[in-house]
Amino acid sequence: MKNLIKKIQNTVFQEKLFGRGDKIILAVSGGPDSSCLLDIFSKLQSKYDLRLAIAHVNYSLRGGDSRKDEEFVRKLAKRHNLKIYISKPKIKSTSENDLREIRYNFFEKTRNKIGFDLIAVAHNADDQVETFLMRVIRGSGLQGLTSIKHKNDKIIRPLLNVPRKEILSYLKKNKLAFRIDKTNEESKFLRNKIRNKLLPLLEKNFNPKIKETIYNSLESIIDDYDCISKITQEKMALLETSSVSAITKFHPAIQKRIILELIKNKKPDIKNIESSHIKEILKALRSTKNKNQIVTLAGLKVTRRNDKLKIEKR
Repeated sequence: MKNLIKKIQNTVFQEKLFGRGDKIILAVSGGPDSSCLLDIFSKLQSKYDLRLAIAHVNYSLRGGDSRKDEEFVRKLAKRHNLKIYISKPKIKSTSENDLREIRYNFFEKTRNKIGFDLIAVAHNADDQVETFLMRVIRGSGLQGLTSIKHKNDKIIRPLLNVPRKEILSYLKKNKLAFRIDKTNEESKFLRNKIRNKLLPLLEKNFNPKIKETIYNSLESIIDDYDCISKITQEKMALLETSSVSAITKFHPAIQKRIILELIKNKKPDIKNIESSHIKEILKALRSTKNKNQIVTLAGLKVTRRNDKLKIEKR
């Protein structure tokens, strides 16, 4: 399917995913998405003068299947004449977030060790929709809803606008083998529940093109968020960010973003910062009755003294 390869090339150009001569680690599990990613990059390698390597994580959670996945990826690496780096971590928790952290820490550690530029992962459009619904269900602000991007620092996602059905069609037409993770058919994790139960329900009873509809809406949300972020940065460059009156004169959406940016200066990892925390801080800033307030949250102390705002670690 030359159309899919052309689609990926357009994405690379539009999103500035990588440059000619870049060195890229491909995260390959052996599943359909990453097998497709590997095949496409092998076909683009000479065109862009890329240096490629493979990284694979064997969690050893599925017994013989995990071992066979690793063997399969090793064979792919040998077939494409690529060096492979494998991690077999000791697993203390099987939560989605913990496994993801293990995976990405290994990728980044390997990237630094071998002096590569980027890490390519195989998230596709269906993953984007599933993640969006996960965060809607759990509760998330605008930033959380838009956090999966084509490029995020050293992570690139060339397949992010490609539906899973296109990936499977590409593999079938090119007669490419891949491994199936049988646990994806189970509904133990929230993502699997959304994939196996919620989305089929929505497709059957509400909108047969619900994935496409959500993805298109999400693109608009991402554009809106980027616009708000740029406006916020412009405003912060001009105002005294410790001044309560300076912050509260803006639209509420900008106020929230300013508070988040000020928190990030003290706590770069804001995944534990919830919308309720931001609302509590803004409530303290907007108060006309009590201009001396303290708000504590997620390891931070936020103090308002008259017109001055101070955020510090507890």
